[in-house]
Amino acid sequence: MLAVIRIILLAIFLVLISIYACIFSLLRPFHRNNVYHAAHILGKLSKLLGITLEIRLPYEMEKHEPVVYVCNHQNSYDLFTVANAVQPHTVSIGKKSLKWIPFFGQMYWLTGNILIDRKNTNKAMNTIATAADKMKEKKLSVWLFPEGTRSYGRGLLKFKTGAFRTAVQADAPIVPVCASNTHGEVNLNRWNNGKMIIEFLPPVYLTDTDKENIRALADRVRASMLEKINEISTEVGTKLPNHDAEK
Repeated sequence: MLAVIRIILLAIFLVLISIYACIFSLLRPFHRNNVYHAAHILGKLSKLLGITLEIRLPYEMEKHEPVVYVCNHQNSYDLFTVANAVQPHTVSIGKKSLKWIPFFGQMYWLTGNILIDRKNTNKAMNTIATAADKMKEKKLSVWLFPEGTRSYGRGLLKFKTGAFRTAVQADAPIVPVCASNTHGEVNLNRWNNGKMIIEFLPPVYLTDTDKENIRALADRVRASMLEKINEISTEVGTKLPNHDAEK
């Protein structure tokens, strides 16, 4: 019964927040903090899920902006949990199909996020170039999930290189963002679903070698994130699946 109530409330609040975000985005179009504002309102719904959040940002982010944030993507609950970690002056890059989701899709687009057509390589590369230009011109940071999809308990999936190509083209540092495991830990029929830690790792400033070998850069960042994800997951009493999902 609690699960049903939660699902209904989440759906209602998601629609209301989406409508509100669309309205304030139309009133202040292209504002650099539209996404940040909408994300942190959505993030308040993590309390409805019974999840206690701890965001660890051990340095002043503004000193490093603009940056490319790369974060692990576990499940649909990220919309209400990871959203709390979105920083000011940040937009995300998401798949083009998101815009067809009623209410949420329109909110996602109007707040200023960037949509990418993953099925069309040429268009995807053009989007990366456009994102890099926006980063340089408007001092915007971008947030990406380099796994390209939700992992659903399969561990940290192999990273795609789009986020890292964006960083190279924008000549911006990469900031890994690590979220502790929530797969199998959220029970909508339970009041308290434990604690989740989201921790920012130190910025990775790109060397000439990194720019020449993007695949190696992506693999190195992934390895550092996997280590931290396992560490903070153990801290809150959860852990990733035993296998290391490289496939």
